[in-house]
Amino acid sequence: MSLTDRCIVITGGTSGIGEGCTRHFAELGAKVVTSSIQREEGEALEDELRDAGHDVTFVYADMTDETQVAALVERAVKMHGRIDGCCSNAGVWAEGTVEQFDDAAWDLVMGVNVRGNFLLAKHLVPVFREQGEGVLLITTSTAAYVGFPAHALYCASKAALTALIRCLTTDHAGYMRCVGICPGTIDTPMLAASAEGFPQPIDELYAEVAEKIPVRRLGQPEDVAKTAAFLLSDDAGFIAGSSVMVEGGTLALPPW
Repeated sequence: MSLTDRCIVITGGTSGIGEGCTRHFAELGAKVVTSSIQREEGEALEDELRDAGHDVTFVYADMTDETQVAALVERAVKMHGRIDGCCSNAGVWAEGTVEQFDDAAWDLVMGVNVRGNFLLAKHLVPVFREQGEGVLLITTSTAAYVGFPAHALYCASKAALTALIRCLTTDHAGYMRCVGICPGTIDTPMLAASAEGFPQPIDELYAEVAEKIPVRRLGQPEDVAKTAAFLLSDDAGFIAGSSVMVEGGTLALPPW
């Protein structure tokens, strides 16, 4: 398994799982073009990793803006001559049942999680077709398969991505491999945001959750990053159209 000297684009690459991927891919020797809407964090991450001798460039990009998505892809190609793989990780979360969502929540969650991936794929496909190869790795979630209470919009957005992955696999067979990565409960800022409002301290809440996960711990961003690196590598060349679980056995749990 190797990402040495491969150009890997990452979206949502400055926080949580995306930051973990940025760091891990850089340590593996990839030429990383990482992006997000967190300009200050992105520039600081670029400086830190460059100072450590890694080839990392931060690009500000809002995945709901097609002009910015196109510019991200164009810049990566201009810098490195090609894009070997893309880790599409940008995502947002919103709480609520179907009675509670509104247009603003719909536009945000579906805009980033679903439309953002459509836009990214739209501009990556011509690059991969011209090269004759390329990998698109899309971050989905166990929420695509579990009806988490009061997460209707988020779950629907992640489920849509599992279907998109299959369509990309069949529509662009022969030159693009598309695969999903499906994290479970990962210790990230998004998880912390979802834990707000619970009566007990977050450390106690996390400990309770960890005891319910078969591996008896929360996942860490590096757990996902290591799996993502494998899926982007040639060693995963026969994996396409499916979503690989990284959830510590969560989906094996019975409902009691």
